[in-house]
Amino acid sequence: MSDNVETPVADQPRAKVGYGTWLKAAAVVGLRSTWLVNVLAFVVALLIGAILIVASGASISEAYSAMFRGSIFNYNANSLDLMLKPLTASIFAGVPLIIGGLGLLLGFRAGLFNIGGKGQLIFGAIAAGYVGFAMQMPPILHMVVCLLAAMVAGGFYGWIVGFLKAKTGANEVILTIMLNSIAALFLNYLLTRPTFQRAGSSNPQSELIHESAEVPSLLPAPFQLDLGFVIAILAAIFIWWFLERSTWGFELRAVGANPHAARTAGMSVAFVTGMTMALSGAFMGLAGGIQITSTMKYLTGDVAGSIGFDAITVALLGRNKPLGTVFAGLLFGAFKAGGRIMQAQANVPIDMVLVLQSVIVLLIAAPPFVRWLFHLPKPEGMTIRKYITLQTKEVAA
Repeated sequence: MSDNVETPVADQPRAKVGYGTWLKAAAVVGLRSTWLVNVLAFVVALLIGAILIVASGASISEAYSAMFRGSIFNYNANSLDLMLKPLTASIFAGVPLIIGGLGLLLGFRAGLFNIGGKGQLIFGAIAAGYVGFAMQMPPILHMVVCLLAAMVAGGFYGWIVGFLKAKTGANEVILTIMLNSIAALFLNYLLTRPTFQRAGSSNPQSELIHESAEVPSLLPAPFQLDLGFVIAILAAIFIWWFLERSTWGFELRAVGANPHAARTAGMSVAFVTGMTMALSGAFMGLAGGIQITSTMKYLTGDVAGSIGFDAITVALLGRNKPLGTVFAGLLFGAFKAGGRIMQAQANVPIDMVLVLQSVIVLLIAAPPFVRWLFHLPKPEGMTIRKYITLQTKEVAA
């Protein structure tokens, strides 16, 4: 046997990697990462917000400190409970956005632009509200039935879009816009009917739901944290499992990537379209159910607020991934909670929060611009482990 036989790669001793190589790898990969672009977009948005705050005649430090005290930690409070209350308020405000964003990202991953979240949320709120005030059930069970009814109603309203698109090729954007208007008008009509109109009130609002239908609190007053946050986390886990571990999730991603190739592979694009829109609508309906059972406790014409469209922003900001959507929803919840305090204590218009949100989304939607602005290198799909492996091979060579 020849003495020149090479030692197999697996049997060769691994070169030791120093801390300097790890730090260099982290810097190289970090400068090319998407997360850095997101952070810089947030920083740029705060700088632009600072310019607008000065233009409005307010103090930058007072405005941003008020937002921090209202959304994260109130260091001026007299007790620890009141200091931590803003953080729970941010989480509380972010729960419907997280759930709604999770629903909409399903459509985006399937190549469907579902902007009918408002209508699906309204139908979910109608179902949850009716079950909540018109029926009597034991606690917890009543809440569960309300939320299930909301998911069924929202899922059905979303399925209508999927069915029409699959069977007729209708554009889902136009369909969802029209169905948003129909849902809002239908809600306004219901609030004029005796079944939904609150007795003794001239305002278009329903009866309060029974206490048994309300989402129970996780922490005592003054904290604003209830079981809705746990539901949002469970929803994120389910969406991750569905997309990454289930057969239907694989088909959804395949259709979103290339519907023609998916059809050639034997997948039913029509079925995936209908299923995706139904599931997307179900989660938007769940967000509407949370609005009723956790936040508002009754139906009103403004039950959807801006959640339907904010959820689109949350999903896009989260890169259509469950974990990213959770963090994006919490960020927007912090904006909502802090914006109210900023307006009350620093005399900054609440519209400033909308400006910050819009700038963040605008920059994140255009990562090449952010990279050009900060002279960042282009992404190359490099990971720390891959970079270290390449460096080790170069040294060995």
